[in-house]
Formats: sequence, C-alpha cells, structure tokens
Amino acid sequence: MSGRLHSKRRVVYALGLLAILFSFQSALAQSDDETDPIKLFDKGQDAHARNELKHAIELYDAAIKLKPEFPEAEFQRAIALLATDRAADAIQGFNRAVALRPDWAMAYSKFGVQLSLSATNDAEAERILRRALELDDKDLGATVSLAVIRDRHRDHTQAVTLIRAATSLKDATADTWRQRAYMERDAGDLKAAVASITQAVALAPNSITNRVTRAHLLIETGDRPGALADLDATRLEPNTKVGIVAEVAQLYARAGKPELGLKLLDALSENDRKLPEVIMLRADIAGDAGSSVEERAAMEDLLAHNPHDATLLGRLGNAYRRIDPAKSQAYYALALQADPKNPKYATGYAAALIQARKFAEAEPILKQVTAATPGDYTAHANLALALYEMKRFAEALPEYEWLANAKPEIAATYFFIATAHDNLAEYRPALDAYEKFLSLADPTTNKLEIEKVNLRLPGLRAQIQRGDGAKQKRP
Repeated sequence: MSGRLHSKRRVVYALGLLAILFSFQSALAQSDDETDPIKLFDKGQDAHARNELKHAIELYDAAIKLKPEFPEAEFQRAIALLATDRAADAIQGFNRAVALRPDWAMAYSKFGVQLSLSATNDAEAERILRRALELDDKDLGATVSLAVIRDRHRDHTQAVTLIRAATSLKDATADTWRQRAYMERDAGDLKAAVASITQAVALAPNSITNRVTRAHLLIETGDRPGALADLDATRLEPNTKVGIVAEVAQLYARAGKPELGLKLLDALSENDRKLPEVIMLRADIAGDAGSSVEERAAMEDLLAHNPHDATLLGRLGNAYRRIDPAKSQAYYALALQADPKNPKYATGYAAALIQARKFAEAEPILKQVTAATPGDYTAHANLALALYEMKRFAEALPEYEWLANAKPEIAATYFFIATAHDNLAEYRPALDAYEKFLSLADPTTNKLEIEKVNLRLPGLRAQIQRGDGAKQKRP
C-alpha cells in the first residue's frame, strides 16, 4: 500500500515538473515575441491583414520602439494610419521610411501620393513623386499624382504628357483614362477628352461616373444625342446617392430633355425631394427658380450654410427683385461684396435700386458697368430707364438708341424713344419712333401703349404741320 502511494507521489511530482517546464517555455516564448521587433512586425502584419488596424498600429509601434531604424515597420504603420484617417501621422511615417531607406520606390510613391491628396504642399509632393519615378518610372500612382499636381497648377502641357504616359502603363485602369479625359479637357482638347473617356467606358461600361463624365463632354461638343444615349444607359438604382441623381437630371436638361430630368427628381424619396439643393435644381430645370415661397426658402436655407456664396446671393437678389425690392437690394449688395468684379451683380443691385425708385443711386453703378462691359444689354436697359425716370430725356435717348440697334425687334424700345423725343419737343423723330412702335407692337401685350400712341398721333401731326417744336440739336 505504501509502495503504491510512494509511486503515485513520484508521478504527481513528475507531472508538476513538466507543467513548470511548459509554463517556463511558454513564458520564454512570449518574452521572446515581446522583445523581438521582427516578430512584433510580423504579428502587426497579421493583424493588419485581419483589418485589426488599431492592434496592428500598436504592434508596429512596439517594433519601432525596439528597433528605431525599421523602415518597413514605419511604412506599414503609415499605411494603417491612412486607413484610420490619420493622414498627418501617416505622412510623418512615410517621411521616416524614405529617410531610412532612400532607394525604396514604393515608399516614395505612397508618400508623394498622400502629400498630393492633401494639396497643402504641392512643391514637396512633386519632389517626392519625381524621386519615386526616378526609382521606378513605371509607377502608375506616382505618375497620375504628378499629373494631377501639374494640372492643378495649370501646367496643362506637362499634365497631359504625364497622364498619357500613365495610360500607356500595363496596370492603367478606367479611372486612369477618365483622369486623362479631365486633363485633356482642361487643356482645351475636347476631341481627345471624348476619345479618352470612351476608352474608360469600354473598360468599365457599367460605371455611372464614366457615363456621366462622357455625357458632360459630349454636351460640351454639341453632341446632344450622344449625351442622351449615355444618360439613358446610366442605370440608377433606388439607393443611388441623391447627388448623382441630381447630376444626371441636370445633364438631361442640358441635353434638351428637361422632362426626363424632372422625372428623375420626382422619383426621389419624399425626404430627398425636400432637400434645398433638390428644390433649387428642380426649379432651375423647370425654368422658375425663385418664383415660389418654397424655392426662395430653399435658397435661404442653403445660404445659411454658405453665407458668402455670391451665386446664391445673386439668385436671391433676382428672386426678390419684383416682390421685395429692399430685400433684393440687400442680397445683391452682399453678392457684389462677395464678387466685386461681377457685372451681373452690379447690374442686379442697380436694378433693385431702380425698382425702389432710387434712380440717382443706380445711375453711377450702371455707367461703370457699361463702361467695363459695353455689350451688356441689361445694364444699358436699366441705365436708359433710370435716366428716363429722372426726366433726363436727352441723356436717355442714346441709351435707347443703343438698345434699338442691339435688338431692333423689341417694340417697347421705340415707345420710349418716341416719348423721350416728344418730351424734348422733337416732334418729327417722335412721330417716326411712334410709327415704328405701332408696326412692331403686340395688340395684347402693348394694348395700353398702343392706345396712348393713337390718342397722341393726331395732335403730334398737327404740331408738325404747324412747324412747332424744337430743332434737334443733339448729334
């Protein structure tokens, strides 16, 4: 009995020793892993592959702490940081990687591409990208990014040269060809741009972006049927982003099929239809932007998020011009402040002043516009009206005569010319202008003016027969 007990104790003792040994070996192995930068780096890559990015970064950090000169770990850590939206930290990591390994083409490429995306230091990004291409002139990402930088700086010749080199590479994609189309368009070569986007469509025929881009370019070339064919081939799913639907709707309108654009917008969900940008686009396509309370409210909602948007301010100025001159004047003043060189806003501001019967304030603004843009019909029309309303008929007449030369088919112009001459007692030219007005006037639209002219003509003819009136001294 005691022998069996003694034997049992020896077995237990032996098992205990084995357990201690295994535990020691496991702890030793774990200790080795925690102090070996290569093993930590490998574990980091494994975690990275499983998309466990936070853990991967921790492991890369640990490896770098143990081995500060570890370019591969810096590079992989930077890639992981990019995936977690830590671009600034990633750029620092790429910088350390290329400093440690200055002949590493891929690291230079990734570094330069990321710098180019930030668009904050194009000079440095270009330096890094050119180094990447010195090391590997077949690097697609570096070539495209360098082309983008040159295009951004309006160096269209070099941008096109680079992007064409990119599309000649074996790993060029539909995206590469689409980028080429953009840059060729920027360079003013629409024909080449259409050819390039057609290649992109051939490589990815189901891409909405490619179809929409080609529709844009075809409209610019005047090929509306071609653009419509691309738009019809664009398969918009029920969950397609509202921005894409809006873009396609706008293109339908530009291609001459506004009803198809409106149909797309009307098929959006109720919530999407209530979006201010959708309300505005629908109004634009329908040709009644700003004519309803809802549309004006939509513009003002958009303006709340973009208070210095000159286009929105100008559109609101136009929308309120007839219904609320004071509000129109205020919006146009802000638009002009945001974009002082835009004659459209200056003219709109002056028109709002005229609507409020502030003719003297409108006059100098309109004279500046007509001096800067002599062909601006709207500015001339408003200046003529301001001078006429201030009873400065002799000064108003040259403006109205300019309007008559520019658009001789508009009857109302001759009515103002006639009444201006009449007020100046220049009866013969007044009669000629009245008769020209009657020959062009619409019986419905111009009914009131026609009646006034018919009442005036007998007396005017009698005055001419008597030799009454002033002699016209103006040149």
